[in-house]
Amino acid sequence: MTSYETITCTLEAGVARLQFNRPGLLNAMNRQMMDEIIHALEAITGDERVLVGVITGSGRAFMAGADIKEYSRQTPEEFNSFQAKGRRLYALIEQAPIPFIAAVNGFALGGGFEIALACDFIVAAASAKMGLPEIHLGLIPGGGGAQRLLLKIGLGRVKEMLLLGQSYSAARMEEWGLVYAVAEDQALEDTVAGLAEKLKRRPGQAVKAIKAMLEPSAIEAAFETRLDREGAAVAALYQSPEAAQLIREFTAKNK
Repeated sequence: MTSYETITCTLEAGVARLQFNRPGLLNAMNRQMMDEIIHALEAITGDERVLVGVITGSGRAFMAGADIKEYSRQTPEEFNSFQAKGRRLYALIEQAPIPFIAAVNGFALGGGFEIALACDFIVAAASAKMGLPEIHLGLIPGGGGAQRLLLKIGLGRVKEMLLLGQSYSAARMEEWGLVYAVAEDQALEDTVAGLAEKLKRRPGQAVKAIKAMLEPSAIEAAFETRLDREGAAVAALYQSPEAAQLIREFTAKNK
């Protein structure tokens, strides 16, 4: 895959691995890094060989948010452009036809936590810390973090996270239902690999349909509309060669 300066992106056995690579700055995201992440995500989601995406960080952090030195020097136009690109980045993950796993190896703060929230699964190292500390800068999350949290946990906890701006342990995030699994630090890669292997074996058309059905903008539709979409999706899948073959195999095996 393409070579980058601030990230690495590799593909092996159907799993694309995107790794943030500014460890000396806790993988803080500047404009170049954001552009490279978006380019890599577009390549990943457009590549039919990719069955699962994994996003992680190098060094002690997943991503410690935006690069504040660059962030503080932005003009209003640059700031608006940065925010718009951020929303594009999160949407590429959330609306992808494949599942994404956030392998949170360390600090996932601000925009880094928002990236993890856009993924379908978060697997976190036991030592990882997550949170939305924007209030300490007189700001709020600007990439949809608060809105995604509202779909995952209760209003009271979302207010707590945003108003206090604290960092939370992986165990607490698992307790709240945000983290799929917590692994000992040295076992993180194996845990993520095991989950990716399971997801790889799931039928691709059904995975794509599930992701489309549960994407945030889709679940905001009226209940009857969602029922109609679900019915249309299962009817289309039932008539697909993939499902027909799997149904035949299941029937033969259970005779």
